[in-house]
Amino acid sequence: MAHRVDHEYDYLFKIVLIGDSGVGKTNILSRFTRNEFCLESKSTIGVEFATRTLQVEGKTVKAQIWDTAGQERYRAITSAYYRGAVGALMVYDITKRQTFDNVQRWLRELRDHADSNIVIMMAGNKSDLNHLRAVTEEDGQALAEREGLSFLETSALEATNIEKAFRTILTEIYHIISKKALAAQEAAASTAIPGQGTTINVTDTSGNTKRGCCST
Repeated sequence: MAHRVDHEYDYLFKIVLIGDSGVGKTNILSRFTRNEFCLESKSTIGVEFATRTLQVEGKTVKAQIWDTAGQERYRAITSAYYRGAVGALMVYDITKRQTFDNVQRWLRELRDHADSNIVIMMAGNKSDLNHLRAVTEEDGQALAEREGLSFLETSALEATNIEKAFRTILTEIYHIISKKALAAQEAAASTAIPGQGTTINVTDTSGNTKRGCCST
């Protein structure tokens, strides 16, 4: 979903949050869209979303962030919500190794259901709990590099790198959309009818050169 409109905003980008239950996806969403954090946040049932409008390189972009439930019994519901997404934030909890080990399964599911050009960032959340760390930053960076993803460690509690994570995703999406638009314009220009006075040289088999003018 990368819609172009003329009024309140220039672009609407759909971004999905994915990862195991309890890694902090809902608080990442509320921190980015409302600058709020709830210590007693309950597991998300099904899917919910929130929006925020911001400026990206002079354009007004409306980010529609979808929070997909991480619990296994809801996966059949949430898989449909990957469709139309142009960005994804893959979240794990740095204090729970299992959530990191499950990242590649989430990535497979995402790539099965989402557009092949989707922009993906991996976030190691809860960096404020460094004393309970079970996944090193180096491990996170190494996996991100192997999978071709951007990577940051974040803290929804302390609002660390939340803004940066979403801005990085949105800016990369905007660059991809801009390049596609430019390529389409160039393709349209290259198929235009030659202008008045365009000369084409034609050589016949006898070696004599004929000079013709192709005009419209």
